[in-house]
Amino acid sequence: MSSASSIRAGYLEAWNPLPPEDVLFGSSTLMDELKSQARRISRTNLPILLSGQGGTGKETLARWIHRNSEYAGGEFVKVNCAAIPGPLLESELFGYEKGAFTGANFNKPGRVELADKGTLFLDEIADLDLSLQSKLLHFLQDATFSRIGDQMERKLDVRVLCATNKDLREETSAGRFRQDLYYRIHVFRLHLPLLNERREDIPGLAEFFRQHFQRHFRMTAKPFPPEMMDYLKSLQWPGNIRELSNIVARYVLIGPEATIYPASRSKRNRSSLEVGPDGIQLSLKQRAKNATKEVERSVILEALRANHWNRRKTAQELKISYRALIYKIQDAGLMSRRAAACSLESRHRTPARTGNDN
Repeated sequence: MSSASSIRAGYLEAWNPLPPEDVLFGSSTLMDELKSQARRISRTNLPILLSGQGGTGKETLARWIHRNSEYAGGEFVKVNCAAIPGPLLESELFGYEKGAFTGANFNKPGRVELADKGTLFLDEIADLDLSLQSKLLHFLQDATFSRIGDQMERKLDVRVLCATNKDLREETSAGRFRQDLYYRIHVFRLHLPLLNERREDIPGLAEFFRQHFQRHFRMTAKPFPPEMMDYLKSLQWPGNIRELSNIVARYVLIGPEATIYPASRSKRNRSSLEVGPDGIQLSLKQRAKNATKEVERSVILEALRANHWNRRKTAQELKISYRALIYKIQDAGLMSRRAAACSLESRHRTPARTGNDN
């Protein structure tokens, strides 16, 4: 694995940690059944299809299965079938020989080889290019493959896990997914429920993320007040566990003002927008201006977090000048976390970088 891949893997692990078993599966009835099924099949070599909406924890469950399988001594190798363009995905999966095509200046093993004696996790399998589905089927049937430009067949011992947020039966009926491949990977299916279907697990997950991000950011955040936890349990969570993780990260990094806060606080905010400091009710124009300012503040906070508090990158993403962003940060009262921002950004700088874009 290259140094860049190692850094990327470390970053993903930091933001998608593997919780302890009691937190991962929680105590809901749905997760109890899932845990029972996962435990039974984790030590087999059967292909498993993990289904569920985005953010429900499919990759986290895949890592748990890997760690509890006979393949735990090998690598866990993830391939996002939707993120890599079709023409490049074949070489990423199966590798190539030197001279196989223009630019192939050396032999390159594919990710299936890197996963030998380990686990190959094919995320978003429904988006796999049709031209590659037959080659993947051949590999799954007899565990052999050939690098691009090579006639020699190689045999591997790999545990294959697949994940999708689509209905593969519909994809098969529509001709977008091979039926024979569907039956090959659908030996056993584990379906992850929505977060709003397991609300009793939210406190445990939120507390786990709070402690994790305290370590990751090297900061301290107060435990969630009861009213805030009640509020979190009442939300619909369209982004599922990923959305909860992001909210807790903001809570640890910036404080309660950066998170979705209880209804009582929202009422106070609405009241403060409607009445000015002199107690006189504000005009519609002033209320709209204040409301716009609150929305802008939230957008800036989200963009800063997404760019690891690198303000030059944030300005580029928001398509405003760096100077304008600094003014808006000051105007929104976000400068109190400057030290934390600098600390976090410095951890993501490369050694060769010497400039300061804060």
